[in-house]
Amino acid sequence: MTLSRPRRLAATSFALSTVLVLSACGAHVDDSGADTTVTVNRCGEEVEYTTPRRAVVYEGGSADKMFALGLTAHVHGYVMPPANPPVSESPWAEEYGKVEFLGDDLLNRELVVDAGADFVVAGWNSGFSDSRGITPEILDTLGIQSFMHTESCYNYPGFPERTTPIEGLYTDLERLGRIFGVEDRARTLVAGYRERVAAVERQAPEGDPVPVFLYDSGTDRPFTAAKQVPPNDIIRLAGGRNIFGELDERWTEVSWEAVVEAQPEIIIILDYGDTSADEKIAFLRGNPTTATLPAVVKNNFFVLDYNEGISSPRNIDGVEKFAEYLRDYAAEH
Repeated sequence: MTLSRPRRLAATSFALSTVLVLSACGAHVDDSGADTTVTVNRCGEEVEYTTPRRAVVYEGGSADKMFALGLTAHVHGYVMPPANPPVSESPWAEEYGKVEFLGDDLLNRELVVDAGADFVVAGWNSGFSDSRGITPEILDTLGIQSFMHTESCYNYPGFPERTTPIEGLYTDLERLGRIFGVEDRARTLVAGYRERVAAVERQAPEGDPVPVFLYDSGTDRPFTAAKQVPPNDIIRLAGGRNIFGELDERWTEVSWEAVVEAQPEIIIILDYGDTSADEKIAFLRGNPTTATLPAVVKNNFFVLDYNEGISSPRNIDGVEKFAEYLRDYAAEH
């Protein structure tokens, strides 16, 4: 029951039509030069923002949030690490083509300064990093504004903010809407996403939720999604149960023994990086520890795109696609 790529692409048609409408609206962003100043929460800290004009965005989720809000004119460029799938696969591929590609490495201070950025969008420990010397506090001292994904605030030191990952997505869109003066557009976008998720919840299979394991990577020990990252909400909202959803962590390492004990009936493969989804599935089939798992024996694999698994408007696509897969699974059982 492995999800094929053609089926995955077909499932995005509704989402793409919404994107195109909102992108058209984006052509009317006010670029008259009249800046406004607003105070917006940044991981529990109230921060004053002046309308940014040269944003640098890190990774697909950051760029997609800006593009979904019709803010392409405010984006100077993007940094896309190698793990991120090609931007040509994005519903916003055309928008990526309108801004500058700044690099395919991790975000760093020199790149941001050289780009003349006045605004940086990234996550904590996914772009921003103490060890690499690029944090919101450091950028503040350089006069460069910054915005962190609310979902990543869970382990941000000093100003903690907790929310479910899906609510974090909505919060980010609303806050970015305020910073750029497009509140109405943000409200419309979020309302549409909420309705799509509500429609999924109304169709969730009856009975006990199916146990689901997300396999990110790792051979000696698996890396997986815990409570504080979007795949947990994707599984939950679709009607499944993340076998590690009780762990109050984000992305985390667990043991194969714990996976075996949970007996997952479906395995989600996070598709990114040098190891393909097919190679990850082959490993699970060939590994004696996992070969007898119900999901492996019955070939119940669902492939989740990287940008549907990190904080991004594409989380909604991920919810809808996995919900469809789960309904098909329930119908067969």
